[in-house]
Formats: sequence, structure tokens, C-alpha cells
Amino acid sequence: MSGAAASAVPSKFTAFLNHPAGPKTVFFWAPMMKWCLVAAGVKDLSRPADKLSVSQNVALACTGFIWVRYSLVITPINYSLAAVNFFVGSTGLMQLGRLAHYRYTHPEETKS
Repeated sequence: MSGAAASAVPSKFTAFLNHPAGPKTVFFWAPMMKWCLVAAGVKDLSRPADKLSVSQNVALACTGFIWVRYSLVITPINYSLAAVNFFVGSTGLMQLGRLAHYRYTHPEETKS
């Protein structure tokens, strides 16, 4: 590359590396690892609804949405943490919806 493009790329990459929430900090790697919770929630979509845990999914939904708010008020603002927690909360809500629908459509099985 030459000209303005050549000078912009290294500075953008250096700015990314040295950002307060960049890959040299826990603020970058913690959200990356938390995507495993989202993957587990998505994988549970194939699980039968009667085998889902209400308390586990309530905990995932609540903590996910609480941490979205927190990650937007801390300094530095951590958008990757907000994004992963939004999806953690969303998968928890989705599973709770599946469980509620199952219990509503199969009331005779949930009484025992």
C-alpha cells in the first residue's frame, strides 16, 4: 500500500491493540469466552422443553440483561461485553418462552 492507506492501517491496528478494552486486557477476553454461554444456549434449542431448567434460564436472562446495563456505564464502555450479555439474556428468555409454551400446551404432563 502507499499513501494515506499505508499510514492509516498501522495506526488503526495500534489503536485497537492499545485500546482500554483491547486484546491486551481482560475487558476483551472475558466477553470472548462468554460467547460459550451463548453457544450452549443455542445448542439447548434442540433439547426437549421438558428437560429445561427454569432456575438456570431465569438466572441467565437476569444476569445477561443486568450486565448489559453495567457494561454500558463502566469506563471504558465495553460494547463487546454488552453484546455478549444481551445474547446471553436473550437465549435465557428464549428458553423460558419455550418452557412456558410447553407447560401451557401440555398441562397434564406438568402436574406430576
